Amino acid sequence: MTENHRLSPGDTAPAFTLPDADGKDVSLSDYRGRKVIVYFYPAASTPGCTKQACDFRDNLSDLEGAGIEVVGISPDKSAKLAKFRDTEKLTFPLLSDPDKEVLSAYGAFGEKMMYGKKVTGVIRSTFLVDESGKIEVAQYNVKATGHVAKLRRDLSV
Repeated sequence: MTENHRLSPGDTAPAFTLPDADGKDVSLSDYRGRKVIVYFYPAASTPGCTKQACDFRDNLSDLEGAGIEVVGISPDKSAKLAKFRDTEKLTFPLLSDPDKEVLSAYGAFGEKMMYGKKVTGVIRSTFLVDESGKIEVAQYNVKATGHVAKLRRDLSV
């Protein structure tokens, strides 16, 4: 896959196994048979990423009630994720992808526009992976604020 390869509904979600905030491996296959939102964000404890994570936290019971779990992935190391989780009282797994291999496989790392300049970095992206491991929803360049509300509307949750 190229750096800017984009996934589309119907594609098989790239498999992954990454350490969580406590260093425990979490795999996409752990969610087989269930729907899971996999979202990619640039950096723990930054204003936009905190807002987005707290929105997922605050809507988690409704999402779970609809049979949807949530996993966040960033290039941050596990120790930083643990601090972020504990500070913001996040109740879903945060996974560490410092090599950006999973970010790249999902098309969530590459060229993007930031303040009018082309930069290389994490492209804030969200995917809904269905029970069989297929991409049901693929959203790129999402906004940190209001994204979860829009996602809930799109998914009728």
